[in-house]
Amino acid sequence: MANSASGLQSLPALQRVLVVGSGGREHALGWALSRCPGIEKVWVSPGNGGVPDPASAGDAGYCRLTIAESDHAALLDHCRSASVDLVVVGPEAPLAAGLADHLRDAGVAVFGPSADGAQLEASKAWAKQLMQDASIPTAGHWSISSAEEGLAVLEQIQRPLVVKADGLAAGKGVTVATSVEESANAIREAFGGRFGSAGERVVLEECLQGPEVSVFALCDGERMVILPPAQDHKRLLDGDQGPNTGGMGAYAPAPLLDGEGLETVRQLVLKPTLKALRERGINYRGVIYAGLMLTQDGPQVIEYNCRFGDPECQTLMPLMGPELAQVLQACALGRLDLAPSLTIEADCSVCVVAAAAGYPEAPRKGDAIQVDLQPGANHQLFHAGTCRDDQGRLLSSGGRVLTMTAQGTDFDQAFASAYQALEQVRFDGMHYRRDIGHQVRQP
Repeated sequence: MANSASGLQSLPALQRVLVVGSGGREHALGWALSRCPGIEKVWVSPGNGGVPDPASAGDAGYCRLTIAESDHAALLDHCRSASVDLVVVGPEAPLAAGLADHLRDAGVAVFGPSADGAQLEASKAWAKQLMQDASIPTAGHWSISSAEEGLAVLEQIQRPLVVKADGLAAGKGVTVATSVEESANAIREAFGGRFGSAGERVVLEECLQGPEVSVFALCDGERMVILPPAQDHKRLLDGDQGPNTGGMGAYAPAPLLDGEGLETVRQLVLKPTLKALRERGINYRGVIYAGLMLTQDGPQVIEYNCRFGDPECQTLMPLMGPELAQVLQACALGRLDLAPSLTIEADCSVCVVAAAAGYPEAPRKGDAIQVDLQPGANHQLFHAGTCRDDQGRLLSSGGRVLTMTAQGTDFDQAFASAYQALEQVRFDGMHYRRDIGHQVRQP
């Protein structure tokens, strides 16, 4: 299917979808895709404790499939035996490991870039070189391969630099230093093995100033659909204090970028990125996630990701119209020109992450979770670090345990709903930021 799409006059039938991954992002994708007209079945593999078991899924429309995201052969076997029409790969690790290539080579339509395309996220040095070659605005940088080399740069520059592990570090490989000594310590830690093989090479960057915003483009290799901008909150504690995390909450649409601002990002960042990828022989079919800083000199790319953000995805999915599944399919086939226009709800959407004790350094697992939340049209509870034991009890199994998402006509209403709903969820050690969206909430 994926290899013969160029001659299509219309999109093929789309009824069965496989979402690969186990986090809150994949729970949200499974939920959203199952609500699209014509979709009969969505599997989320390996899923988590919030994705229904096949035996108990009922009319949920999606269910868990217990195949690891790293088991390429078993995932392909399922695609064949279940006649899967579309695979959506959620996390970066299987994309970097070539899962999309493996499935596409077998004729499966996949929304997610090849391993070559996933270098946008899997190697910050590679992405920086691409940006430099394509004149895409980004901070000045140095790519280093030893602590001695990095300390020499610091000695020469004599100002704090951002320190980034080159490879995949689960969102925790970045130190935004406020002093030269902090930069030096981060360099020593990275080359001392803190991030494993991800830290064998390190990128040093000049510090940029300004608010951050996340922009997601759904790409078919040539064309793109840009989603509403979102703003994530990386720091663990209220007031943007504490260590960096994978993300503690988000909201959309972020008013930092209006329609004119998004068009600027399209022209300065996203179109040149796709063009540079094509020039490298990469047919990029999936999400380009541009993490931007809005500086006094205009938007600058902090980094790319090759998949939906987490928790931004949980925030955005409730805003997506019923055309979402067909749009992702069209991207997978390289034929966005055949897709219906994606409608976006006009509401504000927000989310707050509930984390485990000890997160992010050493999250505690195995705590029983109690959920007394009643179903509602304007809030959703997406699971991430959860599992079920042999008795079916819901337990914590990761650092970011749950994401409470809510919608409203304005941000105050949406956040009030999200925080009120969170009061109906409990587990020992549960903690969350109480100031998510402080940029857009009334004091």
